Amino acid sequence: MSIGETLTEERQRAGLSVTQVSLQTRIRETVIRGMEADDFSTCGGNFYARGHIRSISRVIGIDPEPLVADFDAAHGGAPQPVSAISAFEPEQPVAFRERRSPNWSAAMALALALVVIYGVVQVVGHDGGGERRTAQQVAGTPPPPTPTPGASAPAQQNSPVAEAPRTKVEVRVEAKRTTWLNVRGDKGKSLFSGMLREGDQKDFTAKKKVKLVIGVGGSVNLIVNGKDLGSPGKGKGVQRLSFDRNDPEPA
Repeated sequence: MSIGETLTEERQRAGLSVTQVSLQTRIRETVIRGMEADDFSTCGGNFYARGHIRSISRVIGIDPEPLVADFDAAHGGAPQPVSAISAFEPEQPVAFRERRSPNWSAAMALALALVVIYGVVQVVGHDGGGERRTAQQVAGTPPPPTPTPGASAPAQQNSPVAEAPRTKVEVRVEAKRTTWLNVRGDKGKSLFSGMLREGDQKDFTAKKKVKLVIGVGGSVNLIVNGKDLGSPGKGKGVQRLSFDRNDPEPA
């Protein structure tokens, strides 16, 4: 009697249907029907086929080992036992990189050598080999003349640096009391026209020229190109003034 015929006969003797065996073993009905027909191709391999034979045998109440032995005889024999060492040993040896502890002796020796070198550089740099320089002569510049004994030293000449030419006119108007003011810039461009109250301050800028018409003489204080000109026209009426980049002219 084959394995499939034995499973079928014992299942029927136990009074179980294929569906009931499937529910208890969690094996699909199609797989059970195939096994009862001696078709184990739907089991997924010999390993699963042996497991299914054991599960079904326990449910229908028979010893599974004779059936498993018949299955192994018909399918190439029982699997050879595998040792734990061979199961976990890789086919090719894995090269592990040895982790070396830091070489503190070499590090300390290197640090000590750097300290010694630094000390030597400091000593040589400060002593300069017995030579100490107080001034460095610019390359291409003739050395200063050696003074003749008894001769008076030449007087030091002052060489003022020439101021850079101005590129614009700057006028600040500070109101001392209420007055009317009109300011025009280059080409008659209107910069301001209106009343100034006491304490008001206005700044005006032009490239070439700034013209002012002040309603009351002495009512404002003017600062032109950074120089304070005071209050023009004190005690007089309307004041008409014009300033360029060269104003105020030096006295």
